[in-house]
Amino acid sequence: MTLILEELAKHCDAEIVGGDKQCSITSAADIKSAAAGQITILNDPKYAQYFSNSRAAACFIKREALHDDPPEHMALLVCKDPEISFIKAIHLLYPSTEFPKQISKHACIADSAMIAHNVYIAPFVSIGEGCLIGEGCEILNGAYIGKDVMLGTNCRIHPNAVIYDRSRIGNNVVIHAGAVIGADGFGYKQRNEQHIKVPHVGNIIIEDDVEIGANTCIDRGTLGSTVIGSGSKIDNLVQIGHNNTIGNNVIICGQTGISGSCTIEDNAILAGSAGIADHVKIGHHAVVMARSGVSNDIAPATQVFGSPAKDRKVAWKELAALTKLPELLKKIKDIEIRLGKLEQ
Repeated sequence: MTLILEELAKHCDAEIVGGDKQCSITSAADIKSAAAGQITILNDPKYAQYFSNSRAAACFIKREALHDDPPEHMALLVCKDPEISFIKAIHLLYPSTEFPKQISKHACIADSAMIAHNVYIAPFVSIGEGCLIGEGCEILNGAYIGKDVMLGTNCRIHPNAVIYDRSRIGNNVVIHAGAVIGADGFGYKQRNEQHIKVPHVGNIIIEDDVEIGANTCIDRGTLGSTVIGSGSKIDNLVQIGHNNTIGNNVIICGQTGISGSCTIEDNAILAGSAGIADHVKIGHHAVVMARSGVSNDIAPATQVFGSPAKDRKVAWKELAALTKLPELLKKIKDIEIRLGKLEQ
């Protein structure tokens, strides 16, 4: 979509300084590669070196970061929060795909399913018996919705996602391609050198405004529910085991694995490839840094790193000390040689 800069600035709560207010904006780019007709953003001092040579038509910037010598052709979009204003601009320039509100004749929908008006159901979607699909939902090609699933309003289910029986999904939920919601948890009892499967007869509850990345798997509860709190965002390739309770506004980054029966409290962050043992509690606003292994409870508002995970500052001091180990070993060897000569 093409927008006049003045119109775009108005929607993004930005004031135009310099440049051509009537120029056409066609797209967005980072400050290193932006070209004529594009907007960009300068919100990190380490990218300031690219500012003076940028070819962008306009740049979002904080007032306190105003430059005395912007490129002659560039308009500055001065705003309180450049990141949020830039996101608004991207939404305007790249509007989301809109699907016609219709149900494909090639979808397979059980007679007992209740489908609201104003929905889009693509070809080769399967919706099971007793399902309830809310207003404004979009279910894309090849998605599978099991029996007795409740889907709230304005949800988007991307291609080939699978939602197992009796799942409860709130409003404005996005589930990306290939995600599997509500599969059996990994539970077995060993008897006589055999693995006896534990039945998983619970379900999964996903609250409002949750986004779940591609190829992520979230297991149903063994008896009760696995719960994902409202506003939480889960990256691609995440594994969440049975009976976990994920709080509100939690961030879980790619390749993280969470074992069963954990509690992740509100606003916690699990960085990439974190591993969480079963029955662990991670406090609110805590941060588990990338590739950390957590086997014990984490206190609220703390940052941990390493495997086993410990306070970030302690872990980093230990790593710094470890780099000095070869030198220390050499010194110890020299001291042993000198002591040996003295003893002789």
